[in-house]
Amino acid sequence: MERKALLILHGKQATHQALRDAVMSRREDGWDLAVRVTWEGGDAERYVEEALSLGYRTLIAAGGDGSVRDITQAMMASGQSDLALAIVPMGTANDFATAAGIPEDPAEALALLDHTPRPVDVIQVNDSYFLNMATGGFGTEVTTQTSEDLKELLGGAAYLLTGLTRFAEVRPAEGRFRGPDFEWQGEFLALGLGNGRQAGGGQRLCPEACIDDGLMDVAILPSDMDLLAGVRGLFNSDNGNGEREGLFVRARVSELEIETPEPMHLNLDGEPLKDERFKLKVLPGVMGLVVGEDCPMMGAKG
Repeated sequence: MERKALLILHGKQATHQALRDAVMSRREDGWDLAVRVTWEGGDAERYVEEALSLGYRTLIAAGGDGSVRDITQAMMASGQSDLALAIVPMGTANDFATAAGIPEDPAEALALLDHTPRPVDVIQVNDSYFLNMATGGFGTEVTTQTSEDLKELLGGAAYLLTGLTRFAEVRPAEGRFRGPDFEWQGEFLALGLGNGRQAGGGQRLCPEACIDDGLMDVAILPSDMDLLAGVRGLFNSDNGNGEREGLFVRARVSELEIETPEPMHLNLDGEPLKDERFKLKVLPGVMGLVVGEDCPMMGAKG
C-alpha cells in the first residue's frame, strides 16, 4: 500500500491546530499527505477528481457525516474500484465514525492509515450513493430542523425536545416497501435504511447493521401506535435499546424498492432526495475503508 493520501478538510475546521499537528506528524513518518480545504458546494467532488488525477488512491474525509457522504459520492461516481476512504471525525454528529469506532482525536484517526483498508459495501439509491444511512418521515424533518446551538447544548436530547415541541405537526408518510422476501405497506412516522447504524446525532435506527455483509438494514416506525410514545421512542437519548426496540418493523435485504403516493424526502446524511419512487441496491465490497481491527460494524456475514 502506497503511503500517500489526500485529505479533504471541511472549511469550518481550517484552523484546527490538532489536525495540523497530526498531519505534520504523519508527514514526518514518511506519508505523502496532501490537504485541500472546501469552501463551497462541489469542492469535495472537484478535490476527489484532482486526487485521482495525481495518483492518490486514498481519500481522507476530515469533517462530519456530510463530508463522508460527499466524498463517497464522488469516489463512486469516478467509476474506479481500487479506492479507499479514511475518516477524521470533525463534524457535529459524526454518526458513521462513532459507530465504526474511529477515534475523535485527529492523531489517533490518522494513525489508522497504517492499517490495510478493508472492503465495505456502498448503497446506491437511484443515481446517488451513501455509506451510512438514508432516513425519511417525521424523524428526518426533526433532525434537519433541530438547531446546531441546541444540539451543542443538549446533545442527542435536543432531537427529543424538538420532536416533542413539534408533536402537533406529526403527519405520517405512506409507502410501499418491496425487497427479497420482504414486503410492507402502510403509514409510518420514520424510516431508516442503514448500511451504518445511526444517524441524526445518535439515533441508532439500525443498531445491528454491518458494512461488509452485502445487506442493508430496514427500520420502519409504523404510525398505528400512540404517537407520543412513537416520538419519544424515536428520539430518546438512551439510543433506543429497551423501550423503542419493539416499535420498529425490521428487515435485512440486498435491494429495496419504495413507492409513495406523493413525493417524499429521503435524507442521505444531509443530502435530500425527493421522489415518489426509490430503488436501493447494496454494492458489496466496492470501496476500501480505513478502520481499526476491532471495528464494531465489520465481521458479521449473512
